[in-house]
Amino acid sequence: MALMASFVLLGSCKQANDKEIEMVSAVKVYEAVYGEENLQLIDVRTEEEFAVNHLKNAQNICVTSPDFKQKVASLDKEKPVYVYCKKGGRSAKAASILKDMGFTKVYDLQGGITSWQEEGLETIN
Repeated sequence: MALMASFVLLGSCKQANDKEIEMVSAVKVYEAVYGEENLQLIDVRTEEEFAVNHLKNAQNICVTSPDFKQKVASLDKEKPVYVYCKKGGRSAKAASILKDMGFTKVYDLQGGITSWQEEGLETIN
């Protein structure tokens, strides 16, 4: 009986961990950015890339900066946080760091800002 309960607990822990980072399409992020007030949108690219273009209401916190963890520590771990970069590599790293820091709802824009632009969605310059 105890062994069965252990398997159930392990299974539910794995399920929860799998849901902490969700890959989302550009359209889903668009719907969140333009429809949900209670989200945090993080552009994890460099300041130079951010200056060229970014998503509405995005904060620029570069994942390759040595103070990335310090800067994201000021965010609310209970609110949804969406991350993106150019194509998805750096945002995957950022999402993993956020998950490890205890953020509960982490969403990663699949394909980055490149997929956003391919969908014809607006960026801010």
